[in-house]
Amino acid sequence: GEICAFKIHGQEMPFEAVVLNKTSGEGRLRAKSPIDCELQKEYTFIIQAYDCGSGPAGTNWKKSHKAVVHIQVKDVNEFSPTFKESVYRATVTEGKVYDSILQVEAVDEDCSPQYSQICNYEIVTTDVPFAIDRNGNIRNTEKLSYDKQHQYEIMVTAYDCGQKHATEDVLVQVNVKPVCKPGWQDWNKRIEYKPGSGSIPLFPSIHLETCDGPVSSIHTTIELQTNYIGKGCDRETYSEKSLQKLCGASSGAIDLLPSPSATTNWTAGLLMDNNDMIFKFDGKQGAKIPDGIVPKNLTDQFIITLWMKHGPSPGLRAEKETILCNSDKTEMNRHHYALYVHNCRLVFLLRKDFDQADTFRPAEFHWKLDQICDKEWHYYVVNVEFPIVTLYMDGTTYEPYLVTNDWPIHPSHIAMQLTVGACWQGGEVAKPRFAQYFHGSLASLTIRPGKIESQKVISCLQACKEGLDINSLESLGQGIKYHFNPSQSVLVMEGDDIENINQALRKVSYINSRQFPTAGVRRLKVSSKVQCFGEDVCISIPDIDAYVMVFQANEPKITISGMDHFARPAAQFESQRGVVLLPDIRIVSTVTKTEHPMDLREHDRANKPVVLEEMLHNLDFCDILVIGAELDPEQECLELDHVELQGKHLDATNSTAGYSIYGVDSMHNYEQVLRQIRYRNWDTSATFDRKFRVKCSELNGRYTSNEFNLEVNILHSSNSNFMEHVNHMIVQPQFLQSVQHPEGSISAIHNSVVPSVATIVIIICVSILIFIITLGVYRIRTAHQHSSADSEGSKENEMDWDDSALTITVNPMEKYEKPHQTEEESEEEDLEDEEEDTTSAESDESEEEEEEEEEEVIVQKGDKQNTIRQEQLEWDDSTLPY
Repeated sequence: GEICAFKIHGQEMPFEAVVLNKTSGEGRLRAKSPIDCELQKEYTFIIQAYDCGSGPAGTNWKKSHKAVVHIQVKDVNEFSPTFKESVYRATVTEGKVYDSILQVEAVDEDCSPQYSQICNYEIVTTDVPFAIDRNGNIRNTEKLSYDKQHQYEIMVTAYDCGQKHATEDVLVQVNVKPVCKPGWQDWNKRIEYKPGSGSIPLFPSIHLETCDGPVSSIHTTIELQTNYIGKGCDRETYSEKSLQKLCGASSGAIDLLPSPSATTNWTAGLLMDNNDMIFKFDGKQGAKIPDGIVPKNLTDQFIITLWMKHGPSPGLRAEKETILCNSDKTEMNRHHYALYVHNCRLVFLLRKDFDQADTFRPAEFHWKLDQICDKEWHYYVVNVEFPIVTLYMDGTTYEPYLVTNDWPIHPSHIAMQLTVGACWQGGEVAKPRFAQYFHGSLASLTIRPGKIESQKVISCLQACKEGLDINSLESLGQGIKYHFNPSQSVLVMEGDDIENINQALRKVSYINSRQFPTAGVRRLKVSSKVQCFGEDVCISIPDIDAYVMVFQANEPKITISGMDHFARPAAQFESQRGVVLLPDIRIVSTVTKTEHPMDLREHDRANKPVVLEEMLHNLDFCDILVIGAELDPEQECLELDHVELQGKHLDATNSTAGYSIYGVDSMHNYEQVLRQIRYRNWDTSATFDRKFRVKCSELNGRYTSNEFNLEVNILHSSNSNFMEHVNHMIVQPQFLQSVQHPEGSISAIHNSVVPSVATIVIIICVSILIFIITLGVYRIRTAHQHSSADSEGSKENEMDWDDSALTITVNPMEKYEKPHQTEEESEEEDLEDEEEDTTSAESDESEEEEEEEEEEVIVQKGDKQNTIRQEQLEWDDSTLPY
């Protein structure tokens, strides 16, 4: 009556049934080993119950009927999704948006649909222009650019429907393939230029890609942008006066905006650019030109030149902006002539004075030009040949578009005021003041009465020293048209054949003819338009933005050398010709360059600087300044025959402070002129010496020379004729060649006075002197003839000895302490004295007192005592450079 067992029929079922209550027959079915849904999702088997009537052999128990058991295994989300591929790759063409670039696929080993299906994909990498859908399809969200990025690498993960994500993300590589893009290929953004390189090609390998478009013509513009360098390009920074002389302009130009100085102080209060020749006007400054600078009555012919950079007028209501104005100083407010800007128009006003003809005359000339307000530098020349006024801008002629007539001005005796940057309002106001201020930059404003200039001179004055150039114009080809603007900063080329245009653009070069160009960047812009058959513009070609890098030139070192000290008798200074100050002046310019060692063994050593002698270039002024008290015009002056300036680009000015030679010319021409300057002093009684300083400059002071000092002594002597005779008699000319002084020796006669002593003392002095000189001559002949040629090499410390001024005074009371010394010993001591720069002459106090009584003066230079040997007075021809 009890149930003792349950029995499962089936092969290797992982289940067992156990009896819980024999009486009630309750039992439990359980797994006897782990169940895995992934191995088997469900089980079906038969179960039977057995009673306890079993015999010893277990054969007598009774079985129940067979019951069918069906078991389903519930799934656990134990597996993560995995991707079928380790890396996915795809290639796309730039510029397109795809619906699907590629599809990724992941799988899950779970057994149930819930956990084995992939419900979602996700891009892990942030900030990429891609998206993915639930099926794993990847698409781009924006157009891709090959130039921006060649390849994208993104990481993707997958989720099953139980939200379990893949343990390892998969890499997806998307390569961007460029499409054929029209544009210029194979050019460099940076082009380097070394000063002195001449002309260098800008784009030697450039070619145009049109992607097989049906091109009919190509129009290309190359623009060199230099508006931020000085006056809009790398012009020579010489003064306007020097430039006008170089260009062959008529003389007499008056600079109204000179660099501030003691004599030109009216520009001192104006704002200046880094370049001291450019003046900025901000609408608050004006300058009064002093009376006498410009003639009051200009003739019917005159010319005004200027550089101007101007933008649109500030404010709603445009005021007149005065460049140059000549108005009444007091009482009235009449403008006699003026040059001003108004509403981007250039206006020139010229009111003639009243004369017999009381008729209308041209008074206002208007030019309307875009360049007046484009904030760029332009060169303006107003050529007045009354009643015709012509404007040249950047070398091109412009006629006025409007000429207004007016009555002549009635004559009055009111003084006039010439101003720059504003106009003087002398009348009609309570207090005279400036009005109509200028906004912009001006430079090189000049007025030249009585002369007008030719087109050639005007073109030269505004010519640019840098620009675009074409190498080999002959090989440009038949189909190429080209055009330069006047300053050669813009080149336009046109052609119908792509290869011809490529060849032509490869020949476009940059040139800078300045010896010392302004270093820095010059921007380049190349813009192109392509026309196709039957269409206007079918292909868009991107602009080229490049730049030329101009390196700093090796700076020259200008050195002035020559005789820096000499003495002459007073009679020569008082003569009509005077004394030549700088007979042997030499101006040399050297430049230091670094040479790379050729020998490989020297590779680790520092680069050796190599000095290249005599780099030839121009100077633009040399000044001879008087050091100390200024010249007394009653008794002394510096003179130069102006015939010496003929045929040279030089001018000269003279004052009591010195002599100035200016103009752009070669160092050789400057040397020639400087060697002709003479110093005269027709009353030398109060003057014993004069000191001068010479200084030269290149590029308006950008490079300056050393300061070369010269000292001139005036010898006063009642017995000078007698001493000249003695000097000529004693010192034979054939031995007086050229002297190079070691330091410590006599280099010049600083002061020489012949005392008025008793005749017997003079006879004794002269006798001893003759004896000593004779002994010296003998020494020269016997011991040192071979050394005379060695002393002619260097001129730096050379001293020009003038035999007419050589006076040697010897103390007859001088005692020689060691008369028994041998010649060899004395020569050795002489050499030691020269090397150590010491003075071997010593005298005791009693001897000095005797010298004072005799009024003897020892020849000396500076603080150094003239070397008189203790042991023996010896003359060495190596110290005598006649």
